[in-house]
Amino acid sequence: MDIVLLVKAAIMGIVEGLTEFLPISSTGHLILAGALLGFDDGKAKVFDIAIQTGAIFAVILVYWQKIQSTVVALPRQAKARRFALNVLIAFLPAVVLGLLFGKVIKEHLFTPVVVATTFILGGFIILWAEKRPPGAVRIENVDDMTPLDALKVGLVQCFAMIPGTSRSGSTIIGGMLLGLSRKAATDFSFFLAIPTLIGAGVYSLYKERALLSVADIPLFAVGLVFSFLSAWVCVRWLLRYISSHSFVPFAWYRIVFGIVVLATAWSGLVTWAD
Repeated sequence: MDIVLLVKAAIMGIVEGLTEFLPISSTGHLILAGALLGFDDGKAKVFDIAIQTGAIFAVILVYWQKIQSTVVALPRQAKARRFALNVLIAFLPAVVLGLLFGKVIKEHLFTPVVVATTFILGGFIILWAEKRPPGAVRIENVDDMTPLDALKVGLVQCFAMIPGTSRSGSTIIGGMLLGLSRKAATDFSFFLAIPTLIGAGVYSLYKERALLSVADIPLFAVGLVFSFLSAWVCVRWLLRYISSHSFVPFAWYRIVFGIVVLATAWSGLVTWAD
């Protein structure tokens, strides 16, 4: 296996892990990083989706106690069954819309210019959401969510199919606008990521299996490991961060980063590959 290719896989894994659960779009960063590294062919696009599974393992590790207690309590506790049902309900809209429009979105929207534009728009949406007068928080804990709350968050998550939007940003900011506390919205975003990203990874690997071979195992293994490690650090940090901070710094990061990408593309300073 080419050492340079493995280094690229490690870099992409780190980018995935550090950005997957922040409201700054992991897909957007992977598209831009792949364009810079020359790692953006058909196999690389499957790789980008597959290594999300490594980040999900980090979430499972951090939330293992909650996941384990919910699974154990399913046969006898209505609260556990309601929580599991809510995650399933929120997951379904992404499945339906992804199957209907996923191919079209990949063909036409997975470009650096689209990503940069949605970075900027998403940043302004976060600023708007954070500056709104604090409304009545209806839900302090994910266990207090109703199926309708879950469905609304699931529909909001679908905006993240547009690259650069951010799945975590859509679900966290959307959840807050729907009446969830910052902590509840963040927790539910993490739980919802488990079936969403694992499902996307498995589906992508199956659909594009003709592009892959046994020789690709080291490449994907490196990406998964580095994605897991960087995501584990990021998730633990974010849970501490949200206890006393807003998402405004991430909004400004998105805006500035998006402007830089557009400026370098239009000036010809950087040739961003589509």
